[in-house]
Amino acid sequence: MKKHPVFEINKFYCNSHQNDWYCQPLKPHLQTHGFIEKSHSHNFYLMVLFTKGSGTHTVDFDSYQISPGCLYVLQPGQVHSWDLSEDIDGYIAFYSQQRYNLYFNKKLEAYNFYRSSKNSPEIQLSPIQSQRMEHYFEMLIEENNQNEFKKQEQLLNLLDLMHIELARIYTINKNHNQPSYHEKINELERILQLYYLEEKSPSFYADKMNLSLKHLNRICKEVLNTTLTDFIAKKIILESKRMLAVDYTVSEVATALGYTNYSYFTKFFKKQTGYSPLEFKKNHKS
Repeated sequence: MKKHPVFEINKFYCNSHQNDWYCQPLKPHLQTHGFIEKSHSHNFYLMVLFTKGSGTHTVDFDSYQISPGCLYVLQPGQVHSWDLSEDIDGYIAFYSQQRYNLYFNKKLEAYNFYRSSKNSPEIQLSPIQSQRMEHYFEMLIEENNQNEFKKQEQLLNLLDLMHIELARIYTINKNHNQPSYHEKINELERILQLYYLEEKSPSFYADKMNLSLKHLNRICKEVLNTTLTDFIAKKIILESKRMLAVDYTVSEVATALGYTNYSYFTKFFKKQTGYSPLEFKKNHKS
């Protein structure tokens, strides 16, 4: 069965002795790597800033209109593609989760804008904010093209400064605070990723977290403005779409996601999306 290609950093040319880093101006990157125009995912983190041009960026089947100052942050596994104007320009960077986490003894996904279950991957920057991020990208590229003492440490520290800047911008733009409930949602996301193929019951996840179902639902409502049931359903639908978008049949998707009843899965999918799995496949191909 055909699958979305999953790219690794070492598939891209970069002036680095490591296979966990890549940073380039966007225009030469697109000219050199034409294969990225089609739908694909990565096993690394991605940050792209558009400084010129327009187009459409599709991330996990949601489409966003590109304009100067649009910045996107993607996690490993997210499926994306884009349709870009001829005058498009900007910067793009890839980086390894393992090296970052090890160096700083903290996790990339702890930054508020990486929580894909409830956040948009798009951050709209003001002209001043965009200029600041462009400056950081330029410093990354300059450092990466040299072979100075403690090069990797310098790159990682520059990247961390960019993440801190983005966290500040995101918190102000989205009016997000950081109550203790956010840590519970992070834990829920980790557990759901481990068990969603076998377990769909909200009570299972509440038990795993040693919380009452009522309390976990309260947390989901406070942070995500949704119920635990809908949170689980959203994960199932996203994974369904990722498989349906390639050459998996509806029956194969239902089986892979733990549904023994094909018709039940079809009804569940249509209830959540408003269209059937077959209609989604047809629309995605067209």
